[in-house]
Amino acid sequence: MEKVTIKDKTFAVSISAEELNDAVQKVADRLNEDVRDKNPLFLCILNGAFMFASDLLKKVNTPCEISFVKLASYEGTSTTENVKTLVGLSDNLKGRTVIVVEDIVDTGITMEHIIAMLEEAEVAEIKIATLFFKPESFRRSYKVDYIGMSIPNDFIVGYGLDYDGFGRNLPQIYSLVTE
Repeated sequence: MEKVTIKDKTFAVSISAEELNDAVQKVADRLNEDVRDKNPLFLCILNGAFMFASDLLKKVNTPCEISFVKLASYEGTSTTENVKTLVGLSDNLKGRTVIVVEDIVDTGITMEHIIAMLEEAEVAEIKIATLFFKPESFRRSYKVDYIGMSIPNDFIVGYGLDYDGFGRNLPQIYSLVTE
């Protein structure tokens, strides 16, 4: 099993690049059916979802637009339970179908913040697409519409996800090794 060290922690491969591609394709296939005639705006949550959004949009075959917001809720390996908006909405979204593209939904706090922002912007419809979903951690009542894969409650890096800013460039997913 391949391992990497990032800062002071060791991580081992847990999801291959091929499995990631299959999960992205699964989400794209459903989106292509569901939003075919809606001219959706895909809203990518930076920084973590940039790789997922890039690969996903290459597989979406309906006319669409993409925009970005940047939020922060993690320090080290745990959530702060406080969401900071670093770059907010810049587009007029009133009456639009918005697909939120997120790397991972775990506790659901960040997504709850985004939903409130979009409701305030008077969007017509909000759909949530996430590459990873942690059902053991999820503590909210909203629906996650498109899930690439459900995963255990491990801390992961790679494919856009980081540990203190490092590891986003890894082409597969690595889970924290507890020693």
